[in-house]
Amino acid sequence: MTPQATLQKMVDMKLHGMANAFQTTMETGFNHKFTADELIGHLVDSEWEDRFNRKLQRRLRAANFRYQLSMEQIDLNQKRNLDKDLLLRLSNCDWVKKAENILITGPTGAGKTSIACALGHQACLNNYPVLYAKGVKLFSKLKYAKADGSYDKELKKIQKQNVLIIDDFGLHPIDDQSKLMLLEILEDRYGERTTIITSQMPVSQWYDIIDNSTIADAVLDRIIHNSYTMDLQGDSMRKIFKTRSG
Repeated sequence: MTPQATLQKMVDMKLHGMANAFQTTMETGFNHKFTADELIGHLVDSEWEDRFNRKLQRRLRAANFRYQLSMEQIDLNQKRNLDKDLLLRLSNCDWVKKAENILITGPTGAGKTSIACALGHQACLNNYPVLYAKGVKLFSKLKYAKADGSYDKELKKIQKQNVLIIDDFGLHPIDDQSKLMLLEILEDRYGERTTIITSQMPVSQWYDIIDNSTIADAVLDRIIHNSYTMDLQGDSMRKIFKTRSG
């Protein structure tokens, strides 16, 4: 069998990573520098890496992150009360395995969303499905789903995500229907899946945001006791970067 015929069979079997690696070794002559075992290992590794990268890209697209940011890109130099040791511990994604929550609070521009997206990106790297959503848009979508009969389907989609990021919680008033939806989401995820919530308001004020003692007790009970908390401070990162660029 000729090398070209072998290459075509790889393409036909959709072994794209292996086919690209095989073609490169043929064109560069590196195949003569490999033993048979080494060549097979190289081709298999190339196929594995190609499939991993394509799967990762699908996860990142499905997550719908506001920012495409990795943990390595988080700015640790700014004074904003960001615990570097905590970030290092979170980078191994044990919090996803243990279904622990992450609560990130702080003023506008402190980097809450960026950190949440970077944590979500890290979860995707570790092969976990993630979904990012603005709080207001999430509840609006669920209200439409209730109206057209697809509410249960949307809840199941959310439940399947190992990590759910609810961004800007409490930025706008929360109506009674949204409060109940939030409780239902957290009830489904409690002890099973991780939820990351960002908010301009400190956790101590979330009780007032929900403004319903019964629902507030139930919601906070499901997110606070098994969570990591980051309370960011300092000037807006946007203001800092604008000053630097100017």
